[in-house]
Parts: sequence; structure tokens; C-alpha cells
Amino acid sequence: MAVLQAKLLDVKRREEQAKMDALKATRAAPGATRCGSYVLHPYQMVKDLRTEFETGNTSAVLDGEIDGFIEAAIRWRRQR
Repeated sequence: MAVLQAKLLDVKRREEQAKMDALKATRAAPGATRCGSYVLHPYQMVKDLRTEFETGNTSAVLDGEIDGFIEAAIRWRRQR
């Protein structure tokens, strides 16, 4: 019984690992991991490279005001 239980546990672990691997593969295409750019010197700008939405108010973005980026991402996602 213990051997059967160990084998079933091994099969379950392999299935879970396969699911995790599949999720990681669909998450981002190779080379598409960088989606934003922050420039703080000599000028200030934050830009989403996918949607091309940008703002010069870097301190607001760093403080969490990202509504413009979210809206741009939603529009970008709907177009795809």
C-alpha cells in the first residue's frame, strides 16, 4: 500500500510540475520580459513599451499613481 501511495504521489507531483511549466511557457514570449522603462536622469519619463503610454511625472508613478498605464494596457489588450 505504501509503494502504491508513493507512486501516486509521484504522478501527482509530475502533473503539477507539468502544469507549472505550461503556465510559465505561456506567460511571456522570449525576449518580451521587459515591458517598461524608467528614466530619472537627465530628464524624467516613465514609458510602457507595449502600449507606448508615457508620462513625465515619475514621482507620481513611483508613488503608485498608475491608472493611466492600466487604462492603456486595457486598451492595448482589447486591440490584440
